[in-house]
Amino acid sequence: MSIQNVGIIGAGTMGNGIAQACAVCGIDVVMVDVKQEALDKGFSTVSSSLDRLIKKGLLTAEQKATALARIQTSSEYASLVHSELVIEAATENFDLKVKILKLLDATLPPEVIIASNTSSISITQLAASTSRADRFVGMHFFNPVPMMALVEIINGLETSKETHARVEELAKRLGKSPITVKNAPGFVVNRILVPMINEAFYVLAEGLATPEDIDQGMKLGCNHPIGPLALADLIGLDVCLAVMQVYLSEYGDSKYRPCPLLKEMVAAGRLGRKTKRGVYDYT
Repeated sequence: MSIQNVGIIGAGTMGNGIAQACAVCGIDVVMVDVKQEALDKGFSTVSSSLDRLIKKGLLTAEQKATALARIQTSSEYASLVHSELVIEAATENFDLKVKILKLLDATLPPEVIIASNTSSISITQLAASTSRADRFVGMHFFNPVPMMALVEIINGLETSKETHARVEELAKRLGKSPITVKNAPGFVVNRILVPMINEAFYVLAEGLATPEDIDQGMKLGCNHPIGPLALADLIGLDVCLAVMQVYLSEYGDSKYRPCPLLKEMVAAGRLGRKTKRGVYDYT
């Protein structure tokens, strides 16, 4: 059974990106956030993103209008009752996610699948906060969602084969290339990527090179399309820090100790592109 109606919790970078990917592919979306300001900003972001596709000749104005018409916004969880899949795309904070998941579990019909877009937190542990562990799965999209092809599908201990198959089919319909990974902190990609970003902050803190030269070195020396510090700004320094803290807590290995410079920049509110300043200045 193909999924035709998707709910999304969170209208931020990941939430509105997932909403856009779904709407462009003909899937109806309800995007929920507690703040109307966030909903308005998220919807506006999707509109602007579609405008860029029009300028590149990848979309028509009519297709944009049709896609936007498929996206509803709401501050009420009750608006999700007709969804077949609800994707939680809130901030990478375990307690917040559990609070949201418990509310979803109490609100949604029992057959609805719940997925978490977490980049590091145990899917089995999150699933245990609901009464539908067999219909709970990880769908880790990558930023920017409309452009990035990868989706990590993470099975918890109780995730059913049917649940996995349905979300995998949806990912492919969105034009993504899903991979299936085992449930472990950071899964696959971020287990490798975020510690590399953290090490780049150590290199920067030690004054070994400028941010520009660190990024240029990794681009030219390792054929990366974007340097690790610029990527941290794109992901969000707070997200990178949260992921490293999960690794340190779960593995107890000092190699996952967050760089003090990264912690200090997050404390200062320099979170990257979303705050117009991170390692680089975007004002």
